[in-house]
Amino acid sequence: MNAANLLKSISDAHPKLRKSEQKVADFVLGNPQEVIHMRIVDLASQANVSEPTVVRFCRALHYDGFQDFKLTLAQGLASNTHFEQFSLDSKDTVSEFKQKIFDSMIGNLINIRDHLDAETLENAIDALVKAKRIEFYGFGASAAVCSDAQHKFYRLQISAAAYSDPHMQTISAVSMSAGDVVVAISQTGRTKDLLHTVKLVKETGATVISLCPGNTPLSDLATIAIHIDVEEDKDLSTLMSSRVLHLVVIDVLAVGVAIRLGPALLDHLKTIKRSLRSLRQNDKRLLTRSDSDTDA
Repeated sequence: MNAANLLKSISDAHPKLRKSEQKVADFVLGNPQEVIHMRIVDLASQANVSEPTVVRFCRALHYDGFQDFKLTLAQGLASNTHFEQFSLDSKDTVSEFKQKIFDSMIGNLINIRDHLDAETLENAIDALVKAKRIEFYGFGASAAVCSDAQHKFYRLQISAAAYSDPHMQTISAVSMSAGDVVVAISQTGRTKDLLHTVKLVKETGATVISLCPGNTPLSDLATIAIHIDVEEDKDLSTLMSSRVLHLVVIDVLAVGVAIRLGPALLDHLKTIKRSLRSLRQNDKRLLTRSDSDTDA
């Protein structure tokens, strides 16, 4: 677990902790760098609690004790120091905001990678492999993810479609049946039109896989909810990283499906690759043609 995940776990567990343990949590959340250099007696003193309270706090987070907790925190901070959520400044140079955006994206990818539940992914892959029909629903930036997903699954010899129009989604939704799968993709999990079509899908008995933040209306509706929780500056809509995170999770699902389909699929993908060669311009041929045009 990296530092961001550990600190988020502390925040999530905070309401369930005893009041004395909450004092420890508050100090750790506010001073993670200092905590890794403290002895248990130092942390107890700073948080104004007893040493046994610090131990109980660590065990409440499923650590054997303070040393185990401190080691995880230290390792996480060492590997995650530069990957923080960016905050743009009007005085930033291109070099500075480029660094911020890339570091933020890397941090978000690591965070989602560590939070994705393997069992949930396995259930999603199993449903996709068994599906008679797969359709992808999304609006706005998520529509581009749906198109990419359709392309990936079509190459896997799976009947797939992508819809970003509410009318087409409704028509698709009411024509689904048990054994079919809809993958609903949303950066917010609260888009009204998407929630409407997903409810229609659920009425048909089809499976709904969601890619969206947890604890949202869409994740609550889904049969299989894949949580993509990321903190972003909502005013910077063109710089949001959710789209990239969704694309990577789609890749994970597609690879899982490809592995399950076996060697025959690999032969098919090789056939596709050979068939596409004639559509690509060879550099040597391009050079020859250029020379010929010059001579003419």
